[in-house]
Amino acid sequence: MSQGFSSFGSPLQRSSSSEGAPQGPEDDERRIRRREKNRVAAQRSRKKQTQKADKLHEEYECLEQENTSLKREISKLTDELKHLNEVLRNHEKVCPLLHCSLNFGLIPRHDVLSGPLPR
Repeated sequence: MSQGFSSFGSPLQRSSSSEGAPQGPEDDERRIRRREKNRVAAQRSRKKQTQKADKLHEEYECLEQENTSLKREISKLTDELKHLNEVLRNHEKVCPLLHCSLNFGLIPRHDVLSGPLPR
């Protein structure tokens, strides 16, 4: 055998404990406690990650329901707007105030953009 190697194999095969120090029962117990602590921490981390994913999924479901509800409301309001525009067009055809040339100049028409109505 060459001088740099022991009968236990190459230096790369040693455990991660202090180099060259023999391992005793205390080191084994410490390693077992560390592994157990690590296992518990990993379980806790996985559980937390799962809970976060579940919460995000619930939030997604709520937002999807709200989105569907809002789309229905938009559709209803659009239909109502079409209906009211049609009623207004039909009314304008028969409204005597709009057809009378004398009264036409006297009726103030306020657009939404022109500002608030006079008091």
